[in-house]
Amino acid sequence: MYKDIAGLVLYRDLGEDSILYKLADIFRDKDYGLASNEELVSRIYQQIKRILDIATSYGFNRNLWQDYLAFLLITNENSFTLTSEKVGAGDGTVNSFAKNDYAIFKRLFEYDFSTVEKDLGIDCFTTITNYRSLPKKEQMYNQNVSEKVRYISDSINEAGTVDEVFTIMTDFYNQYGVGMFGLNKAFRISHEDGKDLTFIPINNTDKVSLSDLIGYETQKKKLIDNTEAFVQGRKANNVLLFGDSGTGKSTSIKAIINEYYDQGLRMIEIYKHQFKDLSAVISHIKNRNYKFVIYMDDLSFEEFEIEYKYLKAVIEGGLETKPDNVLIYATSNRRHLIKETWNDRSDMNVELHQSDTMQEKLSLVNRFGVTISFSRPSKKEFNHIVTELAKRYPEISLSEEELCAEANKWEMSHGGISGRTAQQFINYLAGKQE
Repeated sequence: MYKDIAGLVLYRDLGEDSILYKLADIFRDKDYGLASNEELVSRIYQQIKRILDIATSYGFNRNLWQDYLAFLLITNENSFTLTSEKVGAGDGTVNSFAKNDYAIFKRLFEYDFSTVEKDLGIDCFTTITNYRSLPKKEQMYNQNVSEKVRYISDSINEAGTVDEVFTIMTDFYNQYGVGMFGLNKAFRISHEDGKDLTFIPINNTDKVSLSDLIGYETQKKKLIDNTEAFVQGRKANNVLLFGDSGTGKSTSIKAIINEYYDQGLRMIEIYKHQFKDLSAVISHIKNRNYKFVIYMDDLSFEEFEIEYKYLKAVIEGGLETKPDNVLIYATSNRRHLIKETWNDRSDMNVELHQSDTMQEKLSLVNRFGVTISFSRPSKKEFNHIVTELAKRYPEISLSEEELCAEANKWEMSHGGISGRTAQQFINYLAGKQE
């Protein structure tokens, strides 16, 4: 194994602490008698534990060794995989290096651990190559990664030649991408003092679709039209969804990432205190072959908060042009985002928004090319939402009249009329049924 791994070129940077390199070191020490059997077994078990941890996180099953190798192939960002992501397979000289590495991975896929197990009196490799995982809820692992790992693992297993492996991998990179951006829908960021900016995948996103949001057809169409233009490479605008709470603003954004993930859309959620990192985030994603929506939920600023200046500079006005593969989608309960005070007005008796301070604050809203209003539904619309939601729960047997009567009683003591209140009422009814 260690002799094979030493021959890697493009996929060489796996990290010195990678499981593959650690196992190679162990097998080399075994062959050269540099460690006792007890020490070798202990070190092997440490790496087996790490493989099991990865398998649990990503829902691997059956042959965990091959799944781990497939995971390395689809997550390793190097010059070849990033180029393949953008343009697919080419005819460059680099292909010979890629095929060299794929030949090594093919041999690793078929590696025979029986001699190691016999010499050390262990059977852990046999166990992980014939593994049956415990059933887990989807929220407990990343299903997107799991499905793609199994596809690559099965495909390489069935491949008869290195050329076939080359085609499998370059096609995969071009279709899905490479690394975490290729495998995940949504991310949040972390930037602790003294540490680099990191992107953290969000594995348990809601499986909501736009059809789940009852009503608001005009609002949904505006959002869809803008997003489709974006993912298709046409001109699109930043979007502000504003209006009453519980009307479906955040739900619409979550549904968008589910609808357009397969077309290369990705989402990065950023909180207000992280706006100073916006420029760094954009620099990380501007050259990738994806469309990124930077999502800001419940966006608003108090009079004393100045984070909005970072946002203004990034959207429009800085020296560096915002890349074409990045848009900002924000939701807010405020139309003007920044709290207005009488002090912002030059004179209470002259035209509103006349002062420079007020103009500066309002200019943030103007940087969103599309603004979509989500207003509180009327009583009739609320009743329609309730009856439509109830149809999704066969266990609810109330008539429409009974439903609406009970819903109207419910909303009076549960936050008033809104789509959220309607859903909470239906959840309450469904939970009461035997």
